[in-house]
Amino acid sequence: MHQLVEAAVWLGADGELPAGPAGWARTARAAIALPMLPVLVPAGVWCAAHEPGRAGGPHRRKALAGLALLGALVAVPLAVAAATHPVTATEHGRTLTYGIGVPHPAALLTGYLLTTVGALLLSGDRLLRRLGVLTGAGAVLCSVLWRLAFVSIWCALPALVGVVLLHWAGRPARF
Repeated sequence: MHQLVEAAVWLGADGELPAGPAGWARTARAAIALPMLPVLVPAGVWCAAHEPGRAGGPHRRKALAGLALLGALVAVPLAVAAATHPVTATEHGRTLTYGIGVPHPAALLTGYLLTTVGALLLSGDRLLRRLGVLTGAGAVLCSVLWRLAFVSIWCALPALVGVVLLHWAGRPARF
């Protein structure tokens, strides 16, 4: 879904989509990518830590619960900004720069990465930890490539992450 919305945002940025639908696409993208992920990723990993056969002791589950709480704290200002400010998407080379007018963007970005990448790295599951390494490395690579305006790699990363998650979800639980 995220990729389809991103495609509509690109059509709007290229002028191939009328202003109204382009605005809705930008807002939908902001609602999916910003306030949802810092809550859903640690909560999902926390739930996976409770599945039979998945590694996850009480200390790990407490840490994941803490990250889910931090994710909720990060999500609130992101959701408020997305709901109260127009979402912009400006072409920067071959990538898009989004803006929603968040307060303290560096602190929110730090919290966002701690909750999304950190939860995966704290997982007791080997494949989810690999996903965390992949996502963390992807975030660093995206930052470097964005500065070079090379390509919107952050849009391709969810597709790669989706393949890893599909493999993880299809594994039988170990009892």
